[in-house]
Amino acid sequence: MSYVSASAMAKAAKAGHYAVGQFNINNLESIRVIMAAAEEVRAPVMLGVSMGIARQLGGYKTIADTVRNVLEYDGVTVPVCLHADHSTYDAALEALRCGFSSVMFDGSRLEIEENLRLTRQLAALCHAQGVSLEVEVGPVAGKEDGGAAEGELADPVECAAMSALGVDLLAASIGNMHGAYPPDWKGLNFPLLHAVREAAGEVPLVLHGGSGIPEESICRAIELGVCKINVNSECREAFSEATRRFFLDGLDQKDSAHMQLITLRPGLEAVKAVCIEKMRLFGCAGKA
Repeated sequence: MSYVSASAMAKAAKAGHYAVGQFNINNLESIRVIMAAAEEVRAPVMLGVSMGIARQLGGYKTIADTVRNVLEYDGVTVPVCLHADHSTYDAALEALRCGFSSVMFDGSRLEIEENLRLTRQLAALCHAQGVSLEVEVGPVAGKEDGGAAEGELADPVECAAMSALGVDLLAASIGNMHGAYPPDWKGLNFPLLHAVREAAGEVPLVLHGGSGIPEESICRAIELGVCKINVNSECREAFSEATRRFFLDGLDQKDSAHMQLITLRPGLEAVKAVCIEKMRLFGCAGKA
């Protein structure tokens, strides 16, 4: 089975008034459980790969080949997009070379002129290979791939300029954050989201930092044009908590001969449950 571009998924989501979930892989085993979740509820799915995880798991080619093999081995039939998340220009080129079906160039911390210049170059390269390109305007607050950003609300004028380049997806900072949301978080800026949607025209919108946003805000964001929502922190937290309970309950002592094989199982099952919950919330369950 071939990878599907994010553009194809997002256009279908836009037409159907739902959002596709991007779930970041954090180890090789998570590849299987994310796709198993999508298969169970018949949802299209995007596998997000950060630069840090790419380095940890042996590079973009290792991941692309592994996912392709798992697709065949597990008999996955739902649409799957392999997406390079928050890439630098060079990392985006590497993911493109290694067979990813979607890349994100995150030039949000650059001056807008430089962001536009590099995006224009990448758009031509990606589209020549049938690969979708996601870009970001306004750095999303929080930590991502070892770096931290204070967060800056997107400028609709800049969003319009970026969309005019023919990009496939636009991530705009509207008060969302990577990682945990603080107790005094002000929530998503829906008037800004409406303005960004108008500025972006037909370009589907992306909501980063989807972990921890209240369900009613998620639904409202989808109503206002968000077609892709990224989830990572909730999966990581669920994995950690389930694994912690496994050891606290002494379950590692019950089958010590196969301890390495069973240690990850509770955490992976917790990740799968989060993925299924989000797929149903986003409305993409049953769309594959």
